[in-house]
Amino acid sequence: MTRYEDLPYRTCVGVMLLNKNGLVFIGRRAGGIEHVDESHVWQMPQGGVDPGEDTWEAARRELYEETSVRSVERLGEVADWLTYDIPRTVAGRAWKGRYRGQRQKWYAMRFTGKDSEIDVANPGGGHKAEFVTWRWEPMKNLSSLIIPFKRPVYDRVVQEFAALADE
Repeated sequence: MTRYEDLPYRTCVGVMLLNKNGLVFIGRRAGGIEHVDESHVWQMPQGGVDPGEDTWEAARRELYEETSVRSVERLGEVADWLTYDIPRTVAGRAWKGRYRGQRQKWYAMRFTGKDSEIDVANPGGGHKAEFVTWRWEPMKNLSSLIIPFKRPVYDRVVQEFAALADE
């Protein structure tokens, strides 16, 4: 069995979807072994990058597969890859024990559609729902809503995209 320290990071993308008022889409996770309490179950859309897939295209695909949203324009990108480790207590159960955490490329997108386009119960492409509900949230609140081990990534994403909330 591979030691935790030797496990690779799963390559993923994350999306900060902002509405015209500068509020951020967050979804309440449908479940997952990494969630340790009921107050930190919210997150922005994110997911894996397929082999050979461009990260911008992966971000658009993941957004669609989790929210049904296609009406977006690109606002920005975090230049660095951001990483987080999952707790050792769940590492053997998450992602079949193959990864120690995620390596993420983050994008900011402006939502240009109507809220009725968002459908987390029946997401695009027939994918299984990952969120049970959603809402628009001020960017400054994101860190307090996310599971603690992902907070440094969220703090960096908020720092990188903070000016977009003021537009």
